[in-house]
Amino acid sequence: MVGHVTPASTAPPEALSWSADNCTISRAMAILGEKWTIVVLREVFSGIRRFDDMRVRTGVPRQVLTNRLAVLVEHGVLRREPYQEPGSRVRHEYRLTEKGFDLYPVLIAVAEWGNRYLADPAGPPIEYAHRDCGAEVHIEMHCADGHTVAEKRAVVPRPGPGTHRRA
Repeated sequence: MVGHVTPASTAPPEALSWSADNCTISRAMAILGEKWTIVVLREVFSGIRRFDDMRVRTGVPRQVLTNRLAVLVEHGVLRREPYQEPGSRVRHEYRLTEKGFDLYPVLIAVAEWGNRYLADPAGPPIEYAHRDCGAEVHIEMHCADGHTVAEKRAVVPRPGPGTHRRA
């Protein structure tokens, strides 16, 4: 049996008329898009704040980790806090700012996707739980009117107030 073929639409997608020059997704990915960035954030969200602990646990090369941390500090996602072990020089640990904490849903969404499609047969290596009751935390979509959006295809992009037409 031959599969059903949908006829090609003759009208171009409306999104082609919007400029993507000031796209906030592109701007966010300029900060977060390098593969080690989310891994570094995973560590900080897990309470691992010191450079050497992150490097040993993740295997990220020293210079790459230095660069990732510098970018996250530069963009206000992390802040550096000095500490000093007795007899050692002053070093820094990295702590989340409010801007950094706002990335928690992103991290959980990436983890949920990975747990669903990429986990070992034994199950996911990490789960996120509500501190107060211990139940697992999951990401849900809601519209501004409070409706739960369960069907992903029910979400459509539309021009926002900062959109301008392509030249």
